[in-house]
Amino acid sequence: MGHKLKIAGWVSIGVVAGALTTVSLQTVARGAMTPLPLEEIQQLSAVFGLVKTDYVEPVDDKKLITDAISGMVASLDPHSQYFDKKSFKEFREGTSGRFVGVGIEITQEDGLIKIVSPIEGSPAFRAGLKTNDLITKIDETAVKGLSLNDAVKKMRGEPNTKVTLTILRKDESRTFPVTITREEIKTQSVKGKLIEPGYGWVRLSQFQERTVDDFVRKVEEIYKQDPQLKGLVLDLRNDPGGLLDAAVAISAAFLPANVTVVSTDGQLAESKATYKAAPEFYQRRGSGDPLKRLPAALKTVPLIVLVNEGSASASEIVAGALQDHKRATIMGSQTFGKGSVQTVRPLGPDTGLKLTTARYYTPSGKSIQAKGIVPDVMIDESEEGNVFAALRMREADLDKHLGSGQGEEQKDEAREKAREEARKRLEEEAKKPMAERKIPEFGTDKDFQLTQALNQFKGRPVLVSKTLTERKEEKKEN
Repeated sequence: MGHKLKIAGWVSIGVVAGALTTVSLQTVARGAMTPLPLEEIQQLSAVFGLVKTDYVEPVDDKKLITDAISGMVASLDPHSQYFDKKSFKEFREGTSGRFVGVGIEITQEDGLIKIVSPIEGSPAFRAGLKTNDLITKIDETAVKGLSLNDAVKKMRGEPNTKVTLTILRKDESRTFPVTITREEIKTQSVKGKLIEPGYGWVRLSQFQERTVDDFVRKVEEIYKQDPQLKGLVLDLRNDPGGLLDAAVAISAAFLPANVTVVSTDGQLAESKATYKAAPEFYQRRGSGDPLKRLPAALKTVPLIVLVNEGSASASEIVAGALQDHKRATIMGSQTFGKGSVQTVRPLGPDTGLKLTTARYYTPSGKSIQAKGIVPDVMIDESEEGNVFAALRMREADLDKHLGSGQGEEQKDEAREKAREEARKRLEEEAKKPMAERKIPEFGTDKDFQLTQALNQFKGRPVLVSKTLTERKEEKKEN
């Protein structure tokens, strides 16, 4: 690759019954263009004119043009997207791991918003909000009936503006208001701990600008607690991906120097690139190599990587690189299958275009597009089996998804039936108290897959899935 193409670290994150994610590069626009199809351009102009004159009510010119652009790009594949002013801002916030808000991780419970955890040092943390607090109102708006996304939007806003949250704290049997001043929040994408003497766990929930530095700090903490680690679990479950340079850096932390991590291929010359486990492929301009601080033992410590259907894009790059180089045992279930690269081109100060420009390939040359990484050891998500896995959308389920370019795809007719059964189970499960639900929080002593990873390290019997099999690519209809 040389220095022709620099990693700029643009990435887009979206959600479709799970998570869709794109690893992205930023490049300059091409100078060469093919001639425009004049007849079709004339038809577009004619339709625009007819809508303006004949539609039942007036339509704004800008809205018509913006919707036309959005439709054209969205028709290509699930990951290409036109960014208007609002979505471009949200996109930038997603890649930086920074946003303006109150600083809480939340989920939904019984129609209310439940605080999973206040982010340390955030306004919510300083205001004394606690895990399991329920939010019943945001300013004057009742939370009951609001979607999680709508609640998030109401809590976010401009810096130094105030929002009042009405809190129900069940264990104290009281409801009270808390007024919080919004400020820029830095999200935590890395968690980790010493699970027991000799064994560590590091979870990456997303690959953001600060992920590599946070990863290095967490690994340093674990090795400080136990310098004689006998095994480390890298947990990438439900990690939708993120920045390409962060994925290359995390891979390089475990791999020998200069081996291939991932390669890309597309029409553009700059889309044909190979990324290696070396600082020039992940080091940011003006900063040193963050991996230099890592203990040397990390290169050889026995490593298990946990993945599932929600592990996508950058997560799959890391899992694929560590699997191909036989550096780690991959455990869990087949990953999402997001194996394409999106280039983000600004169209102005406030708008942009995210366009699929390449597929990426693991070091052995495999495309995982619409297929995913197949674990070395298939493990169910719980002792009861894969209770809700059928509900998770994967790349192959998406309309207009790209094929891998490496063979035919076969349709699985039984999937919708399994999905319907899982939906019914989920409805029943949602009625139970949190402590009785089947899928516990990752990293706890009730985390079934993590327990199996520890058994693998210790040479104990591992409860391998009796039902999980490799999911083949689906036939791409033209």
